[in-house]
Amino acid sequence: MTEAPSSSVNDDDREVVEKERAKLREFVTGLSADDIKSGGWFTKLCAQALRSYTEKATWEYFQEKYKGVPADGIVGQQIKLAAKNAMIEGGITSSLYTGTIAATIGSLGGASPATVPAGVVTFMIDLTYISQLQMRLAHDIAVIYRIPLDVDDPEDMMKLVRVAFGIKAGEVARGTIRFVPSVVRQVLKKYYSGPVLAAARSLPFVGRHLLQRNIIKFGIPGVGIPLTVLMNRYTTLAAGRHARSVFRDEAEVIELAETLIRRTRHLRLMLWVAWLVINADGKITDAERLLFQRLTRLARERHQVNDEQLANVIDIDPDEVWHRVSAETGDLSDVVDAAERVGAVDGDLNAHEKAVIAELQDRCRR
Repeated sequence: MTEAPSSSVNDDDREVVEKERAKLREFVTGLSADDIKSGGWFTKLCAQALRSYTEKATWEYFQEKYKGVPADGIVGQQIKLAAKNAMIEGGITSSLYTGTIAATIGSLGGASPATVPAGVVTFMIDLTYISQLQMRLAHDIAVIYRIPLDVDDPEDMMKLVRVAFGIKAGEVARGTIRFVPSVVRQVLKKYYSGPVLAAARSLPFVGRHLLQRNIIKFGIPGVGIPLTVLMNRYTTLAAGRHARSVFRDEAEVIELAETLIRRTRHLRLMLWVAWLVINADGKITDAERLLFQRLTRLARERHQVNDEQLANVIDIDPDEVWHRVSAETGDLSDVVDAAERVGAVDGDLNAHEKAVIAELQDRCRR
C-alpha cells in the first residue's frame, strides 16, 4: 500500500516547501564532490539548519503560537506538519529525478572537487531537506518539553542528531531497515547489500546512515514517486515520535526532580538517600543520572545546598547513609517517599532497590 500527499495540501503548503528547497539548492550547489563523499555536507548542514533557526524556535514562540495548548498537543501538531511537508517535498523531488542513483552517486568519483553533477544536486536537495526537517523537528520537540539543548555544545548537538535520526551504536545496517514499512522490508534487505551502496561506505557514520536511507528511495526500479513520498512521511513520523518519546521521558524526570525538591523537608538527607537507591543495583541508567543531576542542580540554585562530601563519594557506604538517617528527628516520610519515586524513575523497582527502601522504611520508623 502506498500513499500520496493528502487533499489537505494546498498551494501555500507547496510554496513553503519550494522556498526551503530553493535555499537548500543554493547550499547544495556550494558543496564540492569531496564535501558529499566525505560527509562534510552533514557538518555544514547542521550549522546552517540550526544556528539561526534555534534563535526563533523558542519555548516562548511556541507558547504564543499555540496559546492554551498543552505541550503534548503542540508536539503532535509539529509532527503532523513536518510529515506533511516531507510528503510534499518527496513528490517534488521524485517528479524531477530521472537518473539512476547508482550512476549518479558513482559519477562523483570522476567529478572535479568543485563540480557536482545535476543528478546529485537533486538527490542532495532531497537529502538535506529531510535531514534538516527532522533535526528541526527534534529540536522543536525538545524546546516544547523544555529540555535544555545548546547547539553550540558538541555533546548536546550529538544528542540532538542521535534522537533526530534514531542512531544507536552498532545499528548502522539495521537503522535503515528499521525506518521502512514492513510492506517493502524484504525487498530492501536484499537491495541493501547490493553494490549500489558501495559509494557510501567511506562516509562518516551519520552521513553514511542518511545517504544509505536516501538511496533506497530512488534505487528500487519501478517504485519511484510513491515510495519516495511514503518514506519521506514515514521517516519523519518515526523521527518525530522517537523525539517525543525521548524528550517527553526526560521532561517527566525533570518534573519529578522539581517535585522532590519542593516537597522534601530534609534536602541533604534526601540527596544521600537518592544516591544510595540509584546505586543499589550497581548500575546507573540514563533516567537515574538525569534525575540526580537535576536534583543537585536545583539544590544549589534554589537552596544554596552544595554537598561536597557527597560529590566526592566514589563508592557510597550504606552505613554512612544510615548514620545520617539516625541523626534526624521527626517525621521522615518525605525521604521514604522520595526514595520510592527515585527507585521507580526507570521502571519497576528491582530487588536491590526494594531492599534498600525496606531498610530505609524500617530505620525511619525506629
